[in-house]
Amino acid sequence: MGSVRKASAWLGLVDDNDDERYYDDDYSEGTEQPGDAWVTDPRVKVASDTAEEKGRRIGTVTPDSFRDARAIGELFREGVPVIMNLTAMEAADAKRVVDFAAGLIFGLRGSIDRVSNRVFLLTPADTEIVSQDPAAHRADGFFNQS
Repeated sequence: MGSVRKASAWLGLVDDNDDERYYDDDYSEGTEQPGDAWVTDPRVKVASDTAEEKGRRIGTVTPDSFRDARAIGELFREGVPVIMNLTAMEAADAKRVVDFAAGLIFGLRGSIDRVSNRVFLLTPADTEIVSQDPAAHRADGFFNQS
C-alpha cells in the first residue's frame, strides 16, 4: 500500500483492505491464560482515568438507529456532556433521537444546543457553555486583512 493510501486509510477517507495481510493463522480466540493479561505500570495514569477524576470528559455518539439512543442517555445521566452526530441517520429516526434528547435534558435539567446541521451538544446542568461572537474578533482587526 502506498503512503498516500495509508494516510487516507488512517484518516478514514478510504477503506483499509490490508487487514488480511496481518492476519495470523495461529491465533485463536480464548487462548489467553488468566495470568497473561497485559498489565501497565501502576504509577502511570491512563488519560481517561485522569479525565474522569477531574470531570473533563465529553462523549461523542454517532447513532445508526434509535436503538443507539441508550448510549446517549447513559453518558448524559453520568454527567458527561454529549455530542450527538445524527448525520448518518434517517430523518425520522433522527427526529426521534432529538425528541429523546429533549426529554433527557428536561428531566435532568440540562441544555441542548445545535452545533451544526444534525449535530447537537447536550450539556448537564452544572456545565457552562462559553460562546463568543465571531464579530468581536473582526472588530479588533485580528482577522481583518484589508
